[in-house]
Amino acid sequence: MAWIKTRVTDDGDTRFVACYRDPEGRQRSAGTYSSRRAAERAAHREEAKVREGAWHDHSRGQVTFAEYVETVWLPSKHVETSTLAAYRSYLDKHFIPAFGKRPMGKILPSEIQRWVTTATGTPTENGHGLSAASVRKYHTMLHSIFERAQRDRVVTFNPCAHTELPKVIKKKARTLTPEEYVAILASLPAQHRLMVETAINTGLRWGELIALKPRHLDLIKRTLTVEETLVEVSIKNSPTGARMITKPYPKDNEPRTLGLPTDLVAQLADAIATRRLGPDDLLFATRDGTPISRNSFRTRMWLPAIKASGVDFAVRVHDLRHAHASWLLAGGSDLKSVMDRMGHAQITTTQKYLHALPDADQKNLDALNRIRAREPHPDDGTSNADQAD
Repeated sequence: MAWIKTRVTDDGDTRFVACYRDPEGRQRSAGTYSSRRAAERAAHREEAKVREGAWHDHSRGQVTFAEYVETVWLPSKHVETSTLAAYRSYLDKHFIPAFGKRPMGKILPSEIQRWVTTATGTPTENGHGLSAASVRKYHTMLHSIFERAQRDRVVTFNPCAHTELPKVIKKKARTLTPEEYVAILASLPAQHRLMVETAINTGLRWGELIALKPRHLDLIKRTLTVEETLVEVSIKNSPTGARMITKPYPKDNEPRTLGLPTDLVAQLADAIATRRLGPDDLLFATRDGTPISRNSFRTRMWLPAIKASGVDFAVRVHDLRHAHASWLLAGGSDLKSVMDRMGHAQITTTQKYLHALPDADQKNLDALNRIRAREPHPDDGTSNADQAD
């Protein structure tokens, strides 16, 4: 219940203090006024906000962005270790420098917009600003922080709610052809060819590929079961202090089993026997038996092989996965079976690989020509009326 306190100033003037209780029952002041009527209005106004759940303790907004993220937002995230390490990296690199010392309640939409605009245009180590896709990804995380703060009544609104974000322009990716793949494979050091052959024949993600062990293979049934994945993070941002983190299941949290070509099974069986690998040894590892770093493999093995192969466009290791899906669909596999093999959560992800090969549209033209070849020629004496009969 609202009430008024009366006090007399040193000058003998009477002042009226508007009082009410916050949601936790603590006494609060809605200000001091020269008239009782004004004080009553202010007290009842704040009391109504408490009753309606609209009251806000502005002192909570004084907590800094860095303090809130460290003590509330990050500890509340029930995510995988690798995701937590990524969050830590994004915060240290982008958000703590920009907002770390600012009180949460004083960060305005214009400041968020300024960060987006600056991040898009400010050169990074490679000479360019962040890509539109990266800015959108980071903004999603920032939005999540303020969304949680709004639920905690630290802020009254989310300053990320109406940010103007850069448009992502999707570029049509070029798919590796079988001929180009053979040229790249031949340019790789011999010790890495079996790993790349496994990648193109299975479409595994990098983390799934380097986590493979003999126990994941059934050489009799000629199958491979994806049960684990390895994630590489910086030691600085690793919650465990390890650079390589093993996750018990792959990205979709569901083990999947896929068939293998007979010749690949024979090569894998020979490698296991030759290297005398145990069930829990890594199939593809460094000479010390440790997991292969994606970045080290890319810079030391993959990029030199691309250059030596004569392939005239940038090919990532991940593009082997794209090529696998595209080849399957171009060869006649149905979308659902390719979706299951790739471990996609949604069939729309698989659909983007349709018609990805360079000759896909030529196949469409060939199909059109085959149908049109059946059309009656204008000079064969068959009229439309005759056809209707």
